[in-house]
Amino acid sequence: MLIVLSIQSYLYLILGFVALAIEVWAFTDCVRHKPASFEGALKRTKGFWLALTGGSLVVGLLSALSGLGGGGGFNLFQLVAVVAASVYLADVKPAVSETVGRGGNQGPYGPW
Repeated sequence: MLIVLSIQSYLYLILGFVALAIEVWAFTDCVRHKPASFEGALKRTKGFWLALTGGSLVVGLLSALSGLGGGGGFNLFQLVAVVAASVYLADVKPAVSETVGRGGNQGPYGPW
């Protein structure tokens, strides 16, 4: 029984760090885009997404640190945080990335 609990705690710790990596990725991607890209993609403002991904990053960091201390690991708050970061990466990031560089002599398939 002790082996099962030990494996379970390591699994939760690994899941916590994978979720933290996803949250860091979402936050850093959100920081590097211009505010006009969010409005051009008809998504919410950059401030909204910075707050959402930044909040998920803080929750993920706190959960990962508590997992290292022996308590917790992967909990409900971490699940909500990783879902918020995943929504950004799956929906907002592709739309915002498409609006970057459109101007001047750019066509839908590249420069012309």
